[in-house]
Amino acid sequence: DGNVYVDDVDGWNISNTTDNISTGNHGTQVSSMIGAKGDNGVGITGVNWDVKIMQVQMGSVSEANAIAAYNYPLKMRKLYNQSNGATGAFVVATNSSWGIDNGQPSSAPLWCAMYDSLGYYGVLSCGSTANNNVNVDVVGDLPTACPSEFMVAVTATNSSDVRTFSGYGVVNIDIAAPGENVYLAGNNNYGNTSGTSFAGPCVAGGIALLYSAPCASIASIAHADPQLGAQMVRDYIYNGVDLVSNLSD
Repeated sequence: DGNVYVDDVDGWNISNTTDNISTGNHGTQVSSMIGAKGDNGVGITGVNWDVKIMQVQMGSVSEANAIAAYNYPLKMRKLYNQSNGATGAFVVATNSSWGIDNGQPSSAPLWCAMYDSLGYYGVLSCGSTANNNVNVDVVGDLPTACPSEFMVAVTATNSSDVRTFSGYGVVNIDIAAPGENVYLAGNNNYGNTSGTSFAGPCVAGGIALLYSAPCASIASIAHADPQLGAQMVRDYIYNGVDLVSNLSD
């Protein structure tokens, strides 16, 4: 389709520059949280029943690989904006259920800057914080400590809205979502699992769901001013949370 990525049907693998994505069980669970079909009598229900997921495989976590991985959805949304939807893809959210524990944004300035670039073209980015009971404001974390307003940093809670194992931070963590003992689809079965990896995609699926709402004004803004559209959707989510007293600090 002339987008520079040849035959990128399923997404993109930055290591071998094809759309050959490995079948990782973790990625399947993450994807099921975002978009497993609902109301069909099968398995589970994801946050967004009718969504397209662009898989990106990056290999080991490093600043260079993160930039290369994010560059693919960035280019696809940029192409969409510039062509008025004739090419590219209407990417509204990225999800990263991976990162570097204790990672310092000062050590990865280009990585952190990618979130501003994505936001400029209308893409919010969800990041799952550490699976450790640490204050990421103090010890750091990548990408959830990146200072971009377009990085939605997510921690995990249980069914009682209590955080038990995951990272926290008044400055850097924006929102909490279900991530403890959640029932998801793996490659070969359904089962319970825990991790901030599943809280992040819960929010990412919610972002896409808001964009799908039959609201002509948001659709118009998202196309005329993508950055403003992303900011509005982000604020709708932040302003619409359940305020939980035990998470206030």
